[in-house]
Amino acid sequence: MALEQLIVNGLIAGAIYALMASGFSLVYNVLKFLHVAHGAIYVVGAFAGWWLARVVGVPLPAAIVGALVLSIIAGVLVDFVAYRPIRKKGEAALLMISFGVFIFVQSLVLLFFGADVKSYGLPIERGLDVAGAIITPLQISLIAISLVTMAALHVFLKFTKAGKAIRAVADDAEVARVVGISPERTILVTFILSSLLAGVAGVLVGMEQNIEHAMGLSAVISALTAAVIGGIGNVPAAVPGGFLLGIVENVGIFWLPSGWKAGISFALLIIFLFFRPKGLFGGKTRTV
Repeated sequence: MALEQLIVNGLIAGAIYALMASGFSLVYNVLKFLHVAHGAIYVVGAFAGWWLARVVGVPLPAAIVGALVLSIIAGVLVDFVAYRPIRKKGEAALLMISFGVFIFVQSLVLLFFGADVKSYGLPIERGLDVAGAIITPLQISLIAISLVTMAALHVFLKFTKAGKAIRAVADDAEVARVVGISPERTILVTFILSSLLAGVAGVLVGMEQNIEHAMGLSAVISALTAAVIGGIGNVPAAVPGGFLLGIVENVGIFWLPSGWKAGISFALLIIFLFFRPKGLFGGKTRTV
């Protein structure tokens, strides 16, 4: 495969990684633990969109909106049912329950929808030739939607009252409480945003390729890797981290067999953890 095509493929993958990593970093920034169940919300979004469009038969735009709403509900339920009761027990307890939630949700998806691969069944599009690489209008839309979504997230966090509350709680929850900010309400908003990002990523992946119940594990590993590359806890840095991961992962198979793609991603994670654990742009910042 031509190098140009691999770079374009990397941009497409990177757009999804950036969405997932942004939501992952957002929760980490506020609650200081690895939200592994983020991958389960991604699966919920992908399957909810497929179920509404293909089984229920609603128009695709309505199916997308419904999938995002169901993703948000799932994320909020995870916080209320699983995280909130043990939040004061520390990061280790939250991490363990997060793994449990991930496995539980993945098992529910397997139970209700089976193990076979699903497809949104969108018509096959004619690709466009861009600088020697082929890209479809859907893939261009995927990258554009991802960038617009993350730009909107940045504006929300930087300029809105709720966004400033998230930044305050991320810096110091007790001080935020003293000045009248409710940490619990702010955490709720955090999970709404994080789950929305996971839902958007899941729906976009479902529209662009096939989906299956076990897809969440690779997604959350990619989200973690992209977050570490950018600087875990630094939400804006998750964007370049995601795109860099997507490009390196895909360009790497120009020289290596395609089966090494996951290995390239894992090697990149190890390199950053050992030699630059704060990532390219450092950890948590005042701009979240």
